[in-house]
Amino acid sequence: MNKIKFAVVGCGQIGKRHAAIIANHPQAQLTALIDIKPAASPGLQLFNAPFFSSLNLFLESGIETDVINIATPNGLHAAQAIMCLTAGKNVVIEKPMALHTKDAADIINTANKNQKQVFVVMQNRYSPPVVWLKKNITENILGKIYSVQLNCFWNRDERYYTDNWHGTKEMDGGVLFTQFSHFIDIFYWIFGDIKNITARLQCFNHKHLTAFEDSGIVTFEFNDNSIGCLNFSTAVWDKNFESSITIIAENGSIKIGGQYMDKVEYCHIKNYTMPQLHSSNVENDYGNYKGSAANHHYIIQNVIDVLQNKGTISAGAEEGLKVIDIIERIYKAANSF
Repeated sequence: MNKIKFAVVGCGQIGKRHAAIIANHPQAQLTALIDIKPAASPGLQLFNAPFFSSLNLFLESGIETDVINIATPNGLHAAQAIMCLTAGKNVVIEKPMALHTKDAADIINTANKNQKQVFVVMQNRYSPPVVWLKKNITENILGKIYSVQLNCFWNRDERYYTDNWHGTKEMDGGVLFTQFSHFIDIFYWIFGDIKNITARLQCFNHKHLTAFEDSGIVTFEFNDNSIGCLNFSTAVWDKNFESSITIIAENGSIKIGGQYMDKVEYCHIKNYTMPQLHSSNVENDYGNYKGSAANHHYIIQNVIDVLQNKGTISAGAEEGLKVIDIIERIYKAANSF
């Protein structure tokens, strides 16, 4: 079977991770790297692929490519995705899919017009505790859900905000887009949409680093009238503290915790025996800071499976748009958008 050909635009930490997984996958081929930084930048020489200094130059090159993985600053995602889709390429878009719902809708319309696929990177869906929780909710093992609490307490300080786009409204968008959209995706994926949102946001120690708030408390209801809250912060000193979700329900309670929602910390359910789960992958390590579990290989495999007609998209464009919609409504509820 022919290999799926990938190009990667944006060769920072995440882009190089995409490139490495593709280059080492037996069913994939890395056709190009694209970035405004020089081809001689650290780490890029490891890849045996042509290098282009702009997406336009790559698309004009005529190099055959099935998929373009977009791992550039957030504010570029929509325009670059639309450019690639218009050129007849499928796209993988790092979170967030875009910074505005209108832009996300334009991506979807362009994909439909050109009959191409959009894959949104939401790698926390592959975490074994999260997969287990999704199964429990789908099978109604917990019964009626009463409340859901999501806590995301991370560190992002001067060590993180050292380039020219992190921390800006135009390219970064805010911590709900850049740090915590993965976790908003999890509660939407498992529990559905939210309504009756209230939000209070504050900036405690990032006033000299970012153009937006670093902490917040959000309350809401799900469509089944269960209640929920999101507590988040990037103001934690020195290192990430916790990413957790706690569910109180008719038949029991669950807490998935750890620094990256990678451990079942509590499970007490009526007439239920906790199964043995697969181990979670280690967190992404970016040197000065760390992020969610290193699950990008699952994303690449899903793209290959879909394009070889062996599977369905694990996180598609409509879901990516919905996460942006929820974030926009949170910011609007806080009068911060």
